[in-house]
Amino acid sequence: MVESSPSQRYSAEPGWRLKRAMPSLPEVFASVHVPTSGGFWRKLLAFAGPGLMVSVGYMDPGNWATDLAGGAQFGYLLLSVILISNFMAILLQHLSLKLGIATGRDLAQACRDHFSPPVAMVLWVLCEVAIAACDLAEVIGSAIALNLLFGIPLVAGVLLTAADVLVVLLLQHRGFRYLESLVAGLIFLIGGCFAYELIAAQPAMGALLVGLIPSPQVVSNPGALYIAIGILGATVMPHNLYLHSSIVQTRAFERDDAGKRQAITFATIDSTVALLFAFFINAAILITAAAAFHGTEHANVADIHDAYQLLTPVLGATFASTVFGVALLASGQNSTLTGTLAGQIVMEGFLNIRMRPWLRRLITRLIAIVPAVIVAALYGERGTGELLVFSQVILSLQLSFAVVPLVMFTSDKQKMGAFVNPRWLSWLAWAVTAVIVVLNGYLLVQTVAGWL
Repeated sequence: MVESSPSQRYSAEPGWRLKRAMPSLPEVFASVHVPTSGGFWRKLLAFAGPGLMVSVGYMDPGNWATDLAGGAQFGYLLLSVILISNFMAILLQHLSLKLGIATGRDLAQACRDHFSPPVAMVLWVLCEVAIAACDLAEVIGSAIALNLLFGIPLVAGVLLTAADVLVVLLLQHRGFRYLESLVAGLIFLIGGCFAYELIAAQPAMGALLVGLIPSPQVVSNPGALYIAIGILGATVMPHNLYLHSSIVQTRAFERDDAGKRQAITFATIDSTVALLFAFFINAAILITAAAAFHGTEHANVADIHDAYQLLTPVLGATFASTVFGVALLASGQNSTLTGTLAGQIVMEGFLNIRMRPWLRRLITRLIAIVPAVIVAALYGERGTGELLVFSQVILSLQLSFAVVPLVMFTSDKQKMGAFVNPRWLSWLAWAVTAVIVVLNGYLLVQTVAGWL
């Protein structure tokens, strides 16, 4: 590959129709220094960050309802489902970062290069709808948290979430590391909040460990199976695959085979560790619900509002409800930051246009905020809860349109060259893809049938 500058790059990899292309996120492309000398930990630190930003999608407010319902109704039984889901996520995010590093193209650019213009346009529209749905869940989650913690009306809370656009613009202008640091800080705040919840809940460790082992009851119990499918169905957010394949390119590593191989190794470590932390967060939500509500009169708790109101009196911990609300607010704000960034990546990648970042992010916010304001104003808490479920259905519908191209591209030797998936990894990736597509389809059908 011949490098001209961070803002204009010539793609020499075989298999891509376009020979001259702008890099993904050109304003921050190769902007994070990677030391050419030094030890393992110094280099790992240089690559640390994108994994944490991606992990945000695995602990966003859209996942909380299924975790709460699973713990309250079935105790620790579904912990194994969260664990399996996490392994699937680790695999697919590895493929995403490998695509970005090996080819220099993010997933959106790769789709535009490979497919005909009409197909690429359809994929872009579907992806934009999914990002809007995901953003909608995050806006609603933040608004609910503001309402619970400070009594701010839902409509005002939705409007306040628009302020994150200013934060993104300010931090990215100062450097991509600042944005990563903010996201990391909020993630560790969420982790600290749930560490407190776990200490207060005092879960039964024996039953907890047993819950990590897959059980036939997950399949034989219809109620448990439905929630398990909901957990699996929300495993991989489609926008995360586009996001990860782009932000790994913010590192200034050598663009030869040796440099790419090293970058893939360190980026995979970063991603895997971050997603294991996301597993802790999701598992902690389920464990807290199991310890607090399972086997009690509150076993049907699946709503964020109810969980917030009941945690302190049930656990007897003074700050249990407040800490839960703080974690929800941090989760919602974090997700909006990464969601707006994913929106920029998708539009630039599919359409090959460069819109001013502030304008693109403003459009992204408005797409989510307008329907959330309308529903919150007309229907209040009940409406926002139903809108949260609806947003997850849209994400489920779109997911296969992101996963299938990703596995297809990374399994293509003409596109990936020396970094093509080995045969065993391709088979495993296609198997995981089939599971996700089937389960999301089933979840979609069941949810729609429940509305009819």
